[in-house]
Amino acid sequence: MGADGSKNRKRPSEGQENEHLSSGWRGFLSNIGLSVPAGLCRLAPSALHLGQRRMLQGKAPEIPDHVLRLAGVGPHKLRAEWSLPGFITMFLPEFPHRTVPGHEHFQVLGYIAKGSFGPILKVKDKVKQKTYAVKVIPKAEILRLGVLEQSKEEVVVQRQVRHPFVHDLQDCWQTQRHVYIMCDYCSTGDLYTYWQMIGQFPEDTVRVFAAELGCALGFLHDFGVIHRDVKMENILLTDNGHIRLADFGLSRRLERGGRAFTICGTIQYMAPEVLSGGPYNHAADWWSLGILLFSLATGKFPVAPEPDHCSMLRKVRSFPYEMPLSLSSPLALLITELLCKTPSRRLRTLDRFQRQTFFRGSTFDLDLLQRQPMEVILELRERPDRAAKARRGLTLSLQPLKGFDYDSLLSPPATPHSQQDPSANTHTAVPLPGPALPLHPAQEKGPRREVFV
Repeated sequence: MGADGSKNRKRPSEGQENEHLSSGWRGFLSNIGLSVPAGLCRLAPSALHLGQRRMLQGKAPEIPDHVLRLAGVGPHKLRAEWSLPGFITMFLPEFPHRTVPGHEHFQVLGYIAKGSFGPILKVKDKVKQKTYAVKVIPKAEILRLGVLEQSKEEVVVQRQVRHPFVHDLQDCWQTQRHVYIMCDYCSTGDLYTYWQMIGQFPEDTVRVFAAELGCALGFLHDFGVIHRDVKMENILLTDNGHIRLADFGLSRRLERGGRAFTICGTIQYMAPEVLSGGPYNHAADWWSLGILLFSLATGKFPVAPEPDHCSMLRKVRSFPYEMPLSLSSPLALLITELLCKTPSRRLRTLDRFQRQTFFRGSTFDLDLLQRQPMEVILELRERPDRAAKARRGLTLSLQPLKGFDYDSLLSPPATPHSQQDPSANTHTAVPLPGPALPLHPAQEKGPRREVFV
């Protein structure tokens, strides 16, 4: 009575402990979509348990020689391939495994932007004589931040969709330590740059951008895809000034009638149902389009961004979204229907979008829309301050990076943090598909553009 009960507790036998460790190892692999025979796990459970801990810490697990031999792997030949990044190869089948094309094939021309997980590079294919933008993502970051499924979804979606107003994925692959996503390079830049330069666009220009974006969203939604990050920075411009919706890092496949719950996107563009944690559906993209059109036509956002999504939700719920008198009645009506706070009553289909009086006399033919150059964009492109606006306060070198080692990612010239505008978007010329950094409300320190909870 009153004795320490811990003395009577039985310690698990060595066999029980080993079985627990091996089942834990198999459970970890199962969570990432990889199965391993139980017999292999029982061979060296303590070593595998150590490997599990090291894997979670981003270090290479040490696999004993006899385990490698039984697995058909030579102890000297492929030990490195059982390191953490090599292991990721086994559960990233969407990215073909290959070596990075050498300098005889590719030439790195410079640093385009600092992405969420790694650099975005401007690269020239010497054989095709074409320039591309390549996003480089360290595998360790994918695992550390828990964005494995998100990284896979990004390329799966972009491989399946082809549309004149959607940015094309050209290629993707993986090496021992990195994942690469290659897209077309749009030298004209992104819509946000030109909005900063002009302040606000005339309604005729807004009408063309709205028609093109509406067509892109209608196509994606019919295909079962919700974008979840429609914003000016993710709209690239062609040589003729027409739009390409880019950055599918937050997109997901969502069939009609499906619901999502993840709070993600760019905070001042997020629909109230997204800010509240769902459920939400494709109607959230149409809200984002309404925010975008309001900003293009007026030169300002209807609601300034708040430091976190809870504060933003309170402001969005209480804001009346009154249209400025400077807007024409048809445009004001269109934006009002897009910014309806009740998703079921919101303008949320391409057919209803096309029937708006704002588009009376306009075309939605994809070829005709692209035929006429966007003169306002072409004129702004020639202004001497465009490069500075595109950089958003960043200093990025566009000189060729001599001796650049693709896979070990020897850093290009560093960007001085002191010259960066904290509120500036990190994309400077070509925002490529890329996931937003995970962010929990308790970790937020001031305003941010991207939220992923």
